Amino acid sequence: MTGPHAVAVTGLGVRCGAGATPEELWESLVRCRSASTLHAFDDEGTVVHPACPMPRFDPAGYLTVKEMRRADRSVQLALCAAADAVEDAGGLHVPSRRRAVVTGTGYGGVISQESGIGHPDVLYAPRLMHNAGAYWISDRFGVTGPSLTISTACASGTHAVGEAMQMIRAGSADVVVAGGHDSPLTATTALAFGRAGAMVTQCEDPAAASRPFDAGRQGFVLAEGAAFLVLERLDLARARGARIHATLTGYGRTSDAHHLTAPHPDGLGAVACMELALADAGTTADAVTHVNAHGTGTELNDLAEARAIATVFGSRKVPVTAPKAVTGHGLGLAGALEAVITVMSVREGLAPPTAHLTRLDPRCELDLVTGEPRKIPDGPVISNSFAFGGHNACVVLDSPHV
Repeated sequence: MTGPHAVAVTGLGVRCGAGATPEELWESLVRCRSASTLHAFDDEGTVVHPACPMPRFDPAGYLTVKEMRRADRSVQLALCAAADAVEDAGGLHVPSRRRAVVTGTGYGGVISQESGIGHPDVLYAPRLMHNAGAYWISDRFGVTGPSLTISTACASGTHAVGEAMQMIRAGSADVVVAGGHDSPLTATTALAFGRAGAMVTQCEDPAAASRPFDAGRQGFVLAEGAAFLVLERLDLARARGARIHATLTGYGRTSDAHHLTAPHPDGLGAVACMELALADAGTTADAVTHVNAHGTGTELNDLAEARAIATVFGSRKVPVTAPKAVTGHGLGLAGALEAVITVMSVREGLAPPTAHLTRLDPRCELDLVTGEPRKIPDGPVISNSFAFGGHNACVVLDSPHV
């Protein structure tokens, strides 16, 4: 799409265990430097599993002490990442009513919720709200246009980015701060996912605990963080001479309507989602240069996604990357974080390798990039998110010259 409502990505900001900036994140990915470590999920150290926490996180340069007391850790991460994205974009160069915010989160203020059980203070309810991140970002940057929050589990961040693009296309906003955030590293969350068999709880090498598509994978590794993008009308971004990282060209969303936690075994919802995103971008599977996989490291998700990719791309083996091997799984954060990664893949012309692969599951017939980054030509790149609840979301990104 090259008309007046084509969408440019002009700002990026991240806070996660694999990096406090997009550049640090990218370095971790290309070097297969995992963020996973043994983490105590409770103060007593009775729940200890591999996880990807944000180390040495200090929001003091972004929030006052008073603001920190009012905001859950997830929201603090979100505000820092969003502020960095806005700074990277050089500001929001439109009137306040033409600005918008779309956030995605799966768990909202779960840390505040668990710590306040039995003794809630006057700020307990505002800290729990899933829409608190959208409020704080809107307030900080004077956004009086739409300010929305999406909660579709692990697809939340991708839905936020895609819906933000649709806002710009529809003419309801000219600039949108969009992304995802979650900080679910609590004992209850860890125990719940562990008992469900979805999360790694024990392994010999915590750094290699997240192993998407590997025959010996044991589940996902829980992560925290935030990732935000500034999206602008392409014509306005070019008119002000903005640095454009990439263009956002397509978006698809579907529902499996199959099972609460398991994807359709043949990945039918994922197939439809990818096909819709490619059609929306005005391109075809033959043109795609790279797939950023959802790749959680759970058996059902990996198999369904591998089958879906095989269905969409046929006999053509498109290069596939699974970043969660390095970043862990940030739930509502994940899709936005991987949108940032996909932007950087487009910008750098590289598909980062998938870490920790010792033996590809033979049922996953993929061209999985491993070992070293792989050069990819200019062209559309697709990023997938397939969530609990059967929520599917895909975005297509391309070079700034599209």
